[in-house]
Amino acid sequence: MSTPQHCPGYQQFKNLKSFICKCPQCGKEKEIFSDEFDRPHVCNECGKPIDFSRCTLSGEAGSVTP
Repeated sequence: MSTPQHCPGYQQFKNLKSFICKCPQCGKEKEIFSDEFDRPHVCNECGKPIDFSRCTLSGEAGSVTP
């Protein structure tokens, strides 16, 4: 028997992208994944809605950070 190379569920999530969004009201950052775009998001700090169309890409699954 061999040791698996990845944790269970890796295949399902390997193409996700991670976006960092700043709250327009208070500036707090929130991480939103590409499979969560169809849901509304609110700031964990002040509760205001976050427009994820203004987010920036911060990482991709499978990318290597030095």
